[in-house]
Amino acid sequence: QVQLVESGGGLVQAGDSLRLSCVLSGRIFSVDTMGWFRQAPGKERDFVASISWSGGSTYYADSVKGRFTISRDNAKNTVYLQMNSLKPEDTAVYYCAARRVGSLGYGYWGQGTQVTVSS
Repeated sequence: QVQLVESGGGLVQAGDSLRLSCVLSGRIFSVDTMGWFRQAPGKERDFVASISWSGGSTYYADSVKGRFTISRDNAKNTVYLQMNSLKPEDTAVYYCAARRVGSLGYGYWGQGTQVTVSS
């Protein structure tokens, strides 16, 4: 099992920045990829960004490219999502997720952290 705990959400104004953190515990050695997803009210959960746990390769949704940066600190078992130039449409609950080696999907999820961007 892998446990994930997110933090760092809050209420900010458009144009502000926030950094989300996700701390991993448990069978971390089995993790291949970490991802951030978000779900706005009444909408489906969408992919935001992902990072390879070992090599650091990153991928981003088009809607956040150039504004968000995903990173990891293996020594601290932590994944970050730096969010700059926030927009009201970034308002959502943000979830951290882990994908195990050999798995097709993300099998472990955090509890989510709310990000609200006011205009």
